[in-house]
Amino acid sequence: MRNNDQRGWSGADFAVRLTILALTAVLLLALQQTGRLGRIESLVTLVTAPGQSGLATLTNRLSESLTTLRNYRNLQKRVSELEQINHSLIVETLRLAEVERENQRLRELLAFAETRPGFELRGGQIIALAIGQNATNFLNYTMIDLGSYHGIEVGMPVVNEQGLVGRISSVTNTTSKVLLITDISSTVNAILQASRLTGIINGSPGSHPVMGFIPQGAEVGVGEAALTSGMGGNFPKGIPIGQVVEVRQRDVNVVQEAVVRPTVDFGRLEFVMVITNFDSGQ
Repeated sequence: MRNNDQRGWSGADFAVRLTILALTAVLLLALQQTGRLGRIESLVTLVTAPGQSGLATLTNRLSESLTTLRNYRNLQKRVSELEQINHSLIVETLRLAEVERENQRLRELLAFAETRPGFELRGGQIIALAIGQNATNFLNYTMIDLGSYHGIEVGMPVVNEQGLVGRISSVTNTTSKVLLITDISSTVNAILQASRLTGIINGSPGSHPVMGFIPQGAEVGVGEAALTSGMGGNFPKGIPIGQVVEVRQRDVNVVQEAVVRPTVDFGRLEFVMVITNFDSGQ
């Protein structure tokens, strides 16, 4: 009996709901026919619009934030790429500048060689430079990357585009030691270009080389160029050595001296040429 009542109530409930749904449909149809449905829609829109607007604004801001974050990450990546490109360009610029400087020095060496066709030259590069002092002597020499394997021998003159550098003092298979004209054990027969006075240039401790054995009473001009004289056959004639910057005279001496500033910048030696053979008349 109780089960029949429950089934009856369920059927009645369904009938009520169906009736309400039908009445609602009729009411909406009537409102639409009379033009009042639009007012209700407007009222509903008015009530729900703020929430919809806020949700749309929040959605837009979230979208903009995500876009900004993506753009920032892309920008960071691009900046990193540009920094790498910039670094590579700087390195390449420095390399090209160094190549240009090296080419310029080689052109100058070539020009020197072309003006002296009587010389047989072998180009070399400085690999070590030692300018210092020990307990008893000043040492001024450098090492180059040429040795007996390349035909280098002791005594050969060494020059660059600026003038006389020195001479080979010792040789290994692949390297050679160059005694600079600034070393106190270095001697070079020289001639002053203007006055044609001759003498011997020796290295001087801690100073410029000095040209000695110039006859007393002969006029030596400051600024005169000193060249190799070719006497003795150790150096070819006419290689620039330096410029007279001071003249020393003493009445008690039969000779005078001239301080000679070298034309070669020994602090910037990089490339040199070894004169392996020369015409003593050059």
